[in-house]
Amino acid sequence: MAEFSIDELQIPRVVGAAGWNDFAEMTQVRNEIEAAAVGSAELGFPPEELLPRWIDPHDPRRLFLARVDGQIVGRGTYEFSAEPGDPVGWLTVEILPRFRRRGIGRALLEAMDVVAQHDGRTTYQTGFISRSNIPGKRVHSPTGFGSVPARDDGVRFALSHGFALEQVERLSSLALPVDPKVLATHRAEAELAAGPDYRVVRWEGRTPEDRRDDLANLRNRMATDAPYGELEIREEPWTARRVSDLDDLEEQSPRILLTSTIEHIPTGRLVAFNELSVPPDTSRPVAQRDTLVLSEHRGNRLGMLIKIDNIQALSETHPGHPAITTSNAEENRYMLAVNEAVGFVALAYESAWKRVL
Repeated sequence: MAEFSIDELQIPRVVGAAGWNDFAEMTQVRNEIEAAAVGSAELGFPPEELLPRWIDPHDPRRLFLARVDGQIVGRGTYEFSAEPGDPVGWLTVEILPRFRRRGIGRALLEAMDVVAQHDGRTTYQTGFISRSNIPGKRVHSPTGFGSVPARDDGVRFALSHGFALEQVERLSSLALPVDPKVLATHRAEAELAAGPDYRVVRWEGRTPEDRRDDLANLRNRMATDAPYGELEIREEPWTARRVSDLDDLEEQSPRILLTSTIEHIPTGRLVAFNELSVPPDTSRPVAQRDTLVLSEHRGNRLGMLIKIDNIQALSETHPGHPAITTSNAEENRYMLAVNEAVGFVALAYESAWKRVL
């Protein structure tokens, strides 16, 4: 068996800078691993689109690479909060299928463990994508919703390294285009349920200056209002400045961000949002990112309204893409029901795990 090595990659600051070739090769490996897990290449990204999030100072992460004969065969990502004193580190290990069961994953995890313990992390969390059609015994989520196959490589790795399953998420895909009449019907029903106190506000690209405070509040509430089971999710200190900083990073990517929001007219505040990240190549799917309705405004069909509005915005301004992909916690039954009503179908499942040192 060929020997392997583990090293940390210093993330390039711009396309073509030092480390870019390794970053690009790492991206190809990432895409191959996720394609093997999902059964399609729908979740793949080119390196130019991934880089901005890797250099976000508000969302720090480190990248460790595993090599065999100089070839990158796996990666470990260590993500952590920029806030001092946060005990949580996300340590994710991904290995090409043909190089598994050689101790490479364990070596990556051990390399990140040294760094994380030095940083004072006492709780590790991780995640793995798995297909649902592997036969045999299953590991059930303690939330009461969802399960993953016990024979899946990621599940076996997590269990063998002392992690406990905390949550299962469904990765879904919506084939495009959606029948405009179906969208119009769903929208009309949602608008009727929402009533006159709410209206849609949408934009493309940068967040309007007068909406940054509201969007910062919505992003802060992602940590408290979205379901995470017993995972340790800390409320992040989002501000209008951080929203603007993220917009700066987004503008370095060739992707376009479409944002649909709901304004509560009596207060003038945004109370819900939905994001679609659109690649420049129309042969590739669109990625739905964050979606949230503030808990105090739920029960008004606002989740359906913003989802439909952004799909309509996509069809009007960036038509031709084959699908939209998204991810939702299995216990988030309301949003999954919205997705299913629109036409989303399951692609695969992602399990989230925790280990307390």
